Amino acid sequence: MALLMASSGLCAAQSDWDHLVERTRKEFDVPGIAVAVVKDGHVVLAKGYGVRKLGAPAPVTAQSLFRIASNTKAFTVAALAMLVDEGRIRWDDRVIDYLPGFQMYDPYVTRELMIRDLLCHRSGLGLGAGDLMFWPSTDLTRDQIVRGIRFLKPATSFRSGYAYDNLLYLVAGQLIAAVTGKSWDDFVKERIFIPLGMTSTNASTPELLASPDITSPHARADGKLVSMPQANHDNNAPAGSMNSSVTDLTKWIMVQLNHGELPGGGRLFSTAQSREMWSPQTILPIADLPPGAPAVLQALQPNFNAYGLGWMLRDYRGRKTVFHTGSLAGYVSRVTMVPDLKLGVVVLTNQEETGAHAAITWTILDHYLGAPETDWVTAFHELAKVEQAQGEAEVKKAAGKRNTNSRPSLPPASYAGRYRDPWYGDVVVQEHGGKLAISFAHTHQLSGDLEHWQYDTFVARWHDRTLDADAFVTFTLAADGSIEAVKMAPVSPLTDFSFDFQDLALRPVAAGTQPR
Repeated sequence: MALLMASSGLCAAQSDWDHLVERTRKEFDVPGIAVAVVKDGHVVLAKGYGVRKLGAPAPVTAQSLFRIASNTKAFTVAALAMLVDEGRIRWDDRVIDYLPGFQMYDPYVTRELMIRDLLCHRSGLGLGAGDLMFWPSTDLTRDQIVRGIRFLKPATSFRSGYAYDNLLYLVAGQLIAAVTGKSWDDFVKERIFIPLGMTSTNASTPELLASPDITSPHARADGKLVSMPQANHDNNAPAGSMNSSVTDLTKWIMVQLNHGELPGGGRLFSTAQSREMWSPQTILPIADLPPGAPAVLQALQPNFNAYGLGWMLRDYRGRKTVFHTGSLAGYVSRVTMVPDLKLGVVVLTNQEETGAHAAITWTILDHYLGAPETDWVTAFHELAKVEQAQGEAEVKKAAGKRNTNSRPSLPPASYAGRYRDPWYGDVVVQEHGGKLAISFAHTHQLSGDLEHWQYDTFVARWHDRTLDADAFVTFTLAADGSIEAVKMAPVSPLTDFSFDFQDLALRPVAAGTQPR
């Protein structure tokens, strides 16, 4: 189903966009994509392409639900902005004034952390620090995850730089609950979804599964594209649990482009808060393109790059853009706005290919900017191949340095046991018939075999091959020959940063100790 403005020019543009999306689907092997375009307060396009699930005939529609992942963050910020408008909080209030039990690793940061700091990735935590508490799906509660944050050691000093994190958005959601007496889930439903008429949007896995028109996630398992079960990340909902359609997201984009004003009058949030959300809070580095990347991608290199409150900010062809991407197992998405043009573009996909949403977005933006035609599909496809080749080369390089003649210091059974990290909890190593296996106590999917690599380092090969996150597991011995500690690290540089194995500090747990 498509919603279009009546105009010969726009019909021609839609025909081009139909071709663009179908070509993108084939080039990146994406089963289903939904696209929406909003311009000058009108929905120019809201349409689904492809299928909801690989091998099944049900088509993607404009109402089909996708997980929008980190595009949830802007909703959490909008909820806080509404509370600022009401005088119930201020952006620069201290978090502990509302959540007195909250702690960071550094007491100074605990004392000085402001609500604003929860939202702009400058707390000093490392990239994706602590994400293993919710990714892949875990059985930890929101309160348990928030408590675990106090054990995460900082990677940099407070407010010194940018490192994307998810867990502090959970803290922001818990703060909303503390201030309003309503859960984050109920607040965003009552104060955002209902006023905007986002009737299909929800923020929980059970609600998603109960919906009649949902897409399935897809990823590659050992090179083959497969459909995956729906993951449950409701324990970190304020950072990324929302499920929405392009039809509903056009309503969200329009209120954003109207600086909080609702259709027919009234406001979701004030113009002042819109300006605050779209103002730079944290400077982002401008990275060079990887060697071998298509030269045409230089056109995407910004002059300024920053993170606001729940939104990324940068320039493109002389215009400020406000955007965010989202990624969860089997889904990636992008919401982009050019405020000066009253233009918004939404791209939702049910496959883990970021180049697909990027190619579609930049092509549509170029149409409205009157820019020269650029083959973004080919450019991003080539970039993906370059990045894949570089990642594989790094893995091959590490393998070339491996001492294949080395042997473990201990017999297999001596590595077996329960190991504990302060923020995650327990990881169990078991021995069966001379072979080792590893499993994470709170994460069903993180279960696999340990293959000897060299010396006292093994590689965890996860049984679920869609994870694409094999990890080195290194045992450190004490002077008496017993195991003193265990460290982990991703095997490939292409591993999603939310597999933050490197942040674990595992130590043996005495027999008979209560599991955690």
